[in-house]
Amino acid sequence: MSSADLNEIAGALRTARLNRAPISPPSKSYPSLDVKGAFEIQKITVQNAISKDNDRLVGYKLGNIAKVMQDAFGLDQPDYGFLLASLFVYQGTKISLDNLIKPYVELEPAFVLKSRLRGPNITVADVINAVDYAIPAVEIIDSRVKDWAIKLEDTLADNGSTGAVILGGTPRRLSDLDLSNTKGTLHFNGREIMTGNTGNILGNPLSATAWLVNRLAEFDVEFLPGQVILPGSCLRAMPMEEAGRWSCTFEGWGTVEFDVVSHASSKL
Repeated sequence: MSSADLNEIAGALRTARLNRAPISPPSKSYPSLDVKGAFEIQKITVQNAISKDNDRLVGYKLGNIAKVMQDAFGLDQPDYGFLLASLFVYQGTKISLDNLIKPYVELEPAFVLKSRLRGPNITVADVINAVDYAIPAVEIIDSRVKDWAIKLEDTLADNGSTGAVILGGTPRRLSDLDLSNTKGTLHFNGREIMTGNTGNILGNPLSATAWLVNRLAEFDVEFLPGQVILPGSCLRAMPMEEAGRWSCTFEGWGTVEFDVVSHASSKL
């Protein structure tokens, strides 16, 4: 694909995000779009955010690593994307549905790095040595593609369908957690609606992180100290369709809570 086509897709996705008006899948409008081109679109998006919006690159995400997530969105491979500072909102914040298109809630651990990671050939041991601490996190995913009718190329071009990220307040050292077997639960307005386990994240979210580092090495991406890594959801994402309170808990670790409103008085 030409650079003009890549910039055109990036611009269309940016407009869709700003106007909360989804577009047709880029892979349909541009049949030659492949994974490499989609990642180039991600890079254009980040460059524009930094240069035009005074944003900042703060980490990376992995999505749809669990089979339950791939099944839910009709994918057979994980997606991945950049994390920008503007995506992060505070726990307890009111999040307006008017600022999103068709959002879903995910619960996952987040890792904050103390040293660099660069693939290929990164092992789980390398990841353990590089992580400073883990913290409960909520990712609100949101697609700029109509009706989530996405192929891998579409969600990659859309920066992994990221909408917002909320970090909890209970950081823990890895040695204090059993990340291969920690139960996660979503409650909405006090009602349990979904459960999962960190073991769903490629057996262990540290393994998923190694996978992500090695995958992005193909695009010359290096993970740096202080950056946040989201390795993927431990449960099937739940639609965020109405006002109310979400309480998202890792058993024995911590809870992330936030309120959803259906008017534009609270902005992301």
